[in-house]
Amino acid sequence: MPPKDERGVMFWIMRTPLLFLSICLLALPAAAQRLPSKVTPTHYTLWFAPSLADATFRGRESIAVTVSSRLTAVTLHSAEITFETVTVEDASGSQPAQVSLDAVAETATFTVPRALTPGTATIRITYAGVLNDKLRGFYLSQANGRRYAVSQMEATDARRAFPCFDEPAYKATFDVTLMVDAGDTAISNGRQVSDTPGPEPGKHTVAFARTPRMSTYLVALLVGDFACRSGQAGPTPIRVCATPDKSGLTSFALAAAEQQVTFFSGYFGIPYPYDKLDIIGVPDFAAGAMENAGAITFRERMLLADEASASVDVRKSVASVIAHEIAHQWFGDLVTMQWWDDIWLNEGFATWAANKPLAAWKPEWRMDVNAAVETQTALGLDALRATRAIHTNVQTPAEINEVFDPIAYEKTAGVLNMLEAYVGPETFREGVSSYLKKYAGGNASGEDFWLEMTRVTEKPVNRIMQSFVNLVGAPMLSVTTQCVDGATEVSVRQQRFVGAPGTAAAETDGRWTLPVCVETAGGPATCTLVTEPKQTIRAPGCGAAMVNADAHGYYLTEYEPSAVVALAARKPPLTAPERISLLGDEWRLVRAGRHDVGTYLELAEVFAGDTTPSVLSDVASRVSFVRGSVAEGPQRPRVETWIRNTFRPVLDQIGVDPGPQDDDDINSRRGTLWQLLSADPQLQTYARERAEAYLADPSALPPTLVAPVLQVAAEGGDSRLYDGFVARMKASGDTPEEYYRFFNAIGLFSDPALVTRTLAWALSPAVRSQDTPLLLVQMLGSSTTQDAAWSFLRREWAGLTAKLGTFQGLPAIVGGLGAFCSEARAHEIRSFFEAHPVPEVARALDRSLERIESCAAVRSRQSPALGRWLDRP
Repeated sequence: MPPKDERGVMFWIMRTPLLFLSICLLALPAAAQRLPSKVTPTHYTLWFAPSLADATFRGRESIAVTVSSRLTAVTLHSAEITFETVTVEDASGSQPAQVSLDAVAETATFTVPRALTPGTATIRITYAGVLNDKLRGFYLSQANGRRYAVSQMEATDARRAFPCFDEPAYKATFDVTLMVDAGDTAISNGRQVSDTPGPEPGKHTVAFARTPRMSTYLVALLVGDFACRSGQAGPTPIRVCATPDKSGLTSFALAAAEQQVTFFSGYFGIPYPYDKLDIIGVPDFAAGAMENAGAITFRERMLLADEASASVDVRKSVASVIAHEIAHQWFGDLVTMQWWDDIWLNEGFATWAANKPLAAWKPEWRMDVNAAVETQTALGLDALRATRAIHTNVQTPAEINEVFDPIAYEKTAGVLNMLEAYVGPETFREGVSSYLKKYAGGNASGEDFWLEMTRVTEKPVNRIMQSFVNLVGAPMLSVTTQCVDGATEVSVRQQRFVGAPGTAAAETDGRWTLPVCVETAGGPATCTLVTEPKQTIRAPGCGAAMVNADAHGYYLTEYEPSAVVALAARKPPLTAPERISLLGDEWRLVRAGRHDVGTYLELAEVFAGDTTPSVLSDVASRVSFVRGSVAEGPQRPRVETWIRNTFRPVLDQIGVDPGPQDDDDINSRRGTLWQLLSADPQLQTYARERAEAYLADPSALPPTLVAPVLQVAAEGGDSRLYDGFVARMKASGDTPEEYYRFFNAIGLFSDPALVTRTLAWALSPAVRSQDTPLLLVQMLGSSTTQDAAWSFLRREWAGLTAKLGTFQGLPAIVGGLGAFCSEARAHEIRSFFEAHPVPEVARALDRSLERIESCAAVRSRQSPALGRWLDRP
């Protein structure tokens, strides 16, 4: 099957799995409720007794607090908790409290007859809770015929495990104890300090060391028969744990974690801040991973891999997600944002930092290219009118969870990369280290960060950050160049870029402070701080000028069309990140109607044989969009002929068949070309043969080529092949990558009867609730299955809501609707959600509708231009 174009969420899923899975943390049905500030927690003592058989737990809790003024009522967060007893003790003694609940605000108020006096107090609570099936709070997971109790507290679900002050600024220390079944183990944030039998029959009690100060959303609780592999990074003990059937898949993750803890401790100049590190694969997990202090939890596919048989994409993904979460131990855990409107301080920094240890560990992975791809992900969202500023005011849990998106992650990382290049890597590192040391153990705001960076670097980081954090969208620099006395004069005009065709520039003006680096073929890069709407930069040498040298800038560049092709063919050639930047900029200009599609296709011809897999993948995804969504009627076979004439010689050159000496890059490119050329009947037949050979013998294909071959074979596959894929998938449950190789292919079978089977299966108990959105989004992204998937969604909406809840999967599915490309379909979708309102997915719906309408406008604008380009001499 051709690679997904950038209309489809599936393209984003495959490129940034962590972000897709994190965006599943969307939306809770609660109203705004910030707690009063008169009572502040300092320490929690927590005791839990989960009953896996009953899917319930008992809890005992004491909270040491500081009271700032006389009061008779204390309000904290609580949801799905049944209170048994509550007492409050201060210097005058202990007294019982009356409990009143606000289910909408998810709070409990404890009222006492005698006013509490300023000073210290202790709240003591006994209560009961539910191990829910919605993958939030303290919840139930199942695997291998047994149950597990695990947790996911971010963003606002610690309140489902224990009554608490569930806001990030209320940091406290924690003592955690769990009484669990005799055959089970328990894991929490601190190291284990005791394990004693009882006190109840058939139980044992596990106690953990007191944690450093941390926010409630970082508490971790896990109970089950986890098996762990142990290692060490300096003084820090590290374990990677999984269910027993998957414990053999933990060695690669352990090696990555050992390298990364050592690297970050040196890079930040701050030792790893906790007394141990556990990394745990969880069978059912809504997010991709969660940075709980000292006890990081993962979806199994994001952690567990057999290094000998894993594709390069899986190895990179596992290592990258681990690096992201370990970076959080400093960014987010040691130093935490004051409130969720600065979530970018957590997620953007972890995204930026994750590439650094991998670049040192596996230089062949080209993490500079990965950073350029991440920036393109963010720019794709920032081109929408429905984007948001990095700093966005949020109050309700629903609003909070909606800001876990590429703006918080990849856009922030892109801005940080730009700043790092501007001030210099070592100076930037010093500034980051100083910031972390200054706020260690506490909370910080965005302003705290940029003021400290400005002080350390002695450069106007504050001005740059304020413009990028507070302004909506991304700047576009429209450039013209001329050679004057052996130098290039570059005239730039900045404005906000909006990717909707026909949007008037006057409506989208903006003014950023941004560093711009210009490089010509005849001289070194010249960097200038652009502060005005119009400005001129002078760079040494003449020739084609790259106005985003090394692709470090977070902005788009609008060149004259003739300059685009000249840049692509420039000698010396552009770097791989620069090629990714040039391709991304030109594609967005085409989508906005500012350039004709032919300019991009000429770029595609130049880069068809590019040896960097990410460059070829970008080209292939956008060429697929042209074929599927721009070309109309008789244009389609002509576009198909052009694709075959342009890209089949590249495939023939590297070889249709993999060779024993082919490296990961060659097999990645081969897989991309197979998918792009999958309409070729010869390749379809060949893919079927290779897929059947793989079913018979897993060594028949190199690991990196398996998924593309299975997906191409599935596109034209019959029921016999479908049944073979299903059987192998079911037999591969103990190897996540193998399971998902087939899982991700099943949704691509296009036979109507098989599509019906797949959709019914998606809603069945056989598919974990964490995986149902993946399957449905994939089917919404394919032109051969999307109509059936949309009909299914409308018909089964109640069942999907019951299975997934608004918390986990519905926002991702709604995001997947953006793969359609007609005004009529946009109208249908809008009407459906007017009749079935889900406030928690409002932002995702707005973005999907804009993508659909934009696609329809692109087709209208660019189809005639495509015809003219195809008619060229």
